[in-house]
Amino acid sequence: MNAPEARNVLGDPLEPCGTEPMTGWHRDGCCNTDPGDVGSHTICAVVSREFLDHQASIGNTLGTPAPQYGFPGLNPGDRWCVTAANWLRAHMDGAAAPVVLASTHELATQIVPLEILREHAVDVPADLTALDEPGDDTNQP
Repeated sequence: MNAPEARNVLGDPLEPCGTEPMTGWHRDGCCNTDPGDVGSHTICAVVSREFLDHQASIGNTLGTPAPQYGFPGLNPGDRWCVTAANWLRAHMDGAAAPVVLASTHELATQIVPLEILREHAVDVPADLTALDEPGDDTNQP
């Protein structure tokens, strides 16, 4: 039996986040997750200098290369699957990175409310009704 297809926060199939550098809990370019992913690396962020500096201040040195793990270190503009809790902390501290909703796993909303992710979205779907909460028909005629 095949595992169900991963979904993004818009309810569509999860799109790749980034391959330069290769991101994802499984290093497959997508913000997929599994029970072993305790940090929930489910938010596809376009990292900024402010976000990287914030992460370094809390001990998450994403900008520092770690060659022993094949990690080149991140630069502003890189797309990376970040942990939902660390992204939320950056948001609360005013340093949230922009988010690619189509590449952010639906399970991220267990930690970060969808409305907060929307506020930081850099991708806008062609059909804006996709931004409505499931079952929310307030924007429908």
